[in-house]
Amino acid sequence: MLPPELPPLPALTRAEGELVDRYLEVADLLGRINPARAGDTYRGLRAAQALVARAAQLRDALALMHRRGETELHATTLARALRVLDGERRTARVLLPPDAPD
Repeated sequence: MLPPELPPLPALTRAEGELVDRYLEVADLLGRINPARAGDTYRGLRAAQALVARAAQLRDALALMHRRGETELHATTLARALRVLDGERRTARVLLPPDAPD
């Protein structure tokens, strides 16, 4: 049995697609660095080192959009793209986990 088919990605410019991809990569790395989550320092260190390059790529994607005259972010469309790409789960790792009962 095949898994359910995901909804299609909304139409994005190449720069918008790059922005969404780089944003999610940064969110994934921040989730690995999150000190409120279990893990080891080496994993966090490696993620922090990679974050520098991914943040620069995210900046470059936004700069390209700006140079092309794409001066407005279409939040509704970009949010749909993020949801299709599992952005809710991936960005949730950046948040503080719920308080454990005492």
